[in-house]
Amino acid sequence: MRVLNFIWIRLRANKRAVPCGYKPRSSMSRRIVVCLVGGGLAALVAWAALKPAGTPADKAGAANKPQLVGVVLSQHKDVPVRLETQGTVAALNSVELRPQVASTVRELHIREGQDVAKGQRLFTLDGRNDAAKVAQASADLAQARAQLADAERNLARSRQLLQQQFVSPSAVDTAQSTVDSMRAAVAAKQAAVASAQVGLSYQAIHAPFAGRAGAIDVHPGSLVQPGAATPLLTLTQLDPIAVSFTLPEQELSRLLAAQQSGKVPALALLEKQESLPGRLSFIDSAVDAASGTIRVKAEFANPEHRLWPGAFVRIAIELGVDKNAVLLPVGSLQTGPAGQFVYLVEADETVKAQPIKLARIVTEQGKQYGIVTGLAGGQKVVAEGGQNLRPGAKVMESAGASRGKAASHGK
Repeated sequence: MRVLNFIWIRLRANKRAVPCGYKPRSSMSRRIVVCLVGGGLAALVAWAALKPAGTPADKAGAANKPQLVGVVLSQHKDVPVRLETQGTVAALNSVELRPQVASTVRELHIREGQDVAKGQRLFTLDGRNDAAKVAQASADLAQARAQLADAERNLARSRQLLQQQFVSPSAVDTAQSTVDSMRAAVAAKQAAVASAQVGLSYQAIHAPFAGRAGAIDVHPGSLVQPGAATPLLTLTQLDPIAVSFTLPEQELSRLLAAQQSGKVPALALLEKQESLPGRLSFIDSAVDAASGTIRVKAEFANPEHRLWPGAFVRIAIELGVDKNAVLLPVGSLQTGPAGQFVYLVEADETVKAQPIKLARIVTEQGKQYGIVTGLAGGQKVVAEGGQNLRPGAKVMESAGASRGKAASHGK
């Protein structure tokens, strides 16, 4: 303000000093005024920037002023070991049905998207040629059996005649040889019939297991071949069904221990807070070195088809209980150059950095808590407002609900 007053006084003095009858140029006057005002404002800003920030006593008072923080008590609690992750639904069985012989489709017995039972007929191909082969092989077998029966009767008569010494032993041996060759012929004809029946069975395609039919791209009269790129049908089993997911390798020992103790329960977390119970069914034999994870599968009964192959779903695995675990809100955990720590509130209302190790994070009632080691229960821990603290700083507990919530969680 002193600078502005000085500028104003100088302007009035200059105005009075102008001779009578002299009229200065208006543009020059405006430029002079603008320059003077600008210079005054710059001087004012410089003075404000160089103004002392306060006395040392004021600074000390501000530094010693307690900071308002939220405090919780560390609590001991038995916590269920529950691992949650994202998984992919996968069918236990899925097969592409293709013809084993070149033929034409005579009849379709199902529709696209239909649920089929195990052994149900799906397609009938043109099997007239194979049926004729079966009939011919059956007739050859009947002929061979008739010839075998005649040879066996001749052998029996030859043995009777040998006892009466009407024929020589060589005649009996010849009859026996004829019977043996006819028996071999009958066996060969039986094999031919079986082979023809196998070829005929290829003309009818049945479901190898119960499942759901996919898209059908053939129609009656279509020519189908074994080497075709497009299958007749893809059949997928939906009940039971599996969910494939990965877990960190640090959980492998816990997984194996739980599996050895019995069935490991699993839950598929669905929409609207619903879940589908199941069990752990597979742990891979090797850890993925690139990602540091182990591949795991869980199996679920799926009669209502609530899980669909290829879909993503949240999975929870129950691995027992952590006894007397120390829980803290995630917001109380700090990270420094030496690792993770928390601020403890001492009796003199100052804070102390306490190193801890985070075992894992659990979620309860929509809130996240950390299970930590290196900290005893019943200690005051800064839960809110600890980002700007330093060891030895004075704090004052806020009158919020932070402590009450932590206490209710630990009970």
